[in-house]
Amino acid sequence: MKIALVNNQTPETLSVAAKFKEMCLKEDIEIVADAPDLVVSIGGDGTLLSAFHKYQKQLHHVRFVGIHTGHLGFYTDWRTYELPELIESLKQDRGESVSYPLLEVRVKYVDEETEACYIALNEASLKKIDGTMVCDIYIKEDLFETFRGDGICVSTPTGSTGFSKSLGGAVIHPRTEAIQLTEMASVNNRIYRTLSSPMIIAKDEWIVVYPDRTDRLILSVDHLTFPERAIEKIVYRIAKERVHFARYRHTHFWNRVEDAFIGMKNQERHNRKDGEW
Repeated sequence: MKIALVNNQTPETLSVAAKFKEMCLKEDIEIVADAPDLVVSIGGDGTLLSAFHKYQKQLHHVRFVGIHTGHLGFYTDWRTYELPELIESLKQDRGESVSYPLLEVRVKYVDEETEACYIALNEASLKKIDGTMVCDIYIKEDLFETFRGDGICVSTPTGSTGFSKSLGGAVIHPRTEAIQLTEMASVNNRIYRTLSSPMIIAKDEWIVVYPDRTDRLILSVDHLTFPERAIEKIVYRIAKERVHFARYRHTHFWNRVEDAFIGMKNQERHNRKDGEW
């Protein structure tokens, strides 16, 4: 097995990365930069996003594993004290994985003939630099609404726990083949109306956005932000590619959500231990 390592530069992460490399060397696990079988991310979810985009052209054969050293590790299954168990799992690897849907973002810029294509693990957002963004939103070929507001966010099921959730979007189980559109501060009055509610789009449908060409817009795909350019249209749909995570042990999705955002189970365990009910 060939492993690529991606890590952030915090002191704790650098220490963990050095220890992980040492353990791999002892077990004859090869660490490479190109064409890996497995990508190990050490850090938080931001580090894993960086790893995903670094190797996104190899999604057909590469799997990802996350070691958590950040504040919130929704994608990162392993803790730093579990390195021996992870190394043993790598030695016994039989190709175990779980795959999740991704978001394809096709952008037609006014000054280019061809479309630019981006892939998002979490979400893509479109915002105006200043003032109110105006755009027509189509579902497939049908005009759904004319949006006025700060911007829009389109997320994957796994990305539904991120920026989309902060905008009031639903948390979607990653086995659901869908994308979600959420609005940012839409303008709703007697003259202008939007749905003003998150929309979950089925896998055989897509979203087309035609922005006002005079708007100065910022397009972001996950943690990547693209320079301001005039946009003719953007098409959002479920990507043909999927992301694959090496899954050596099962952590139920809703347990991840509860642990990340509520934490009641951990508190209950603590209370039971201390005899406080």
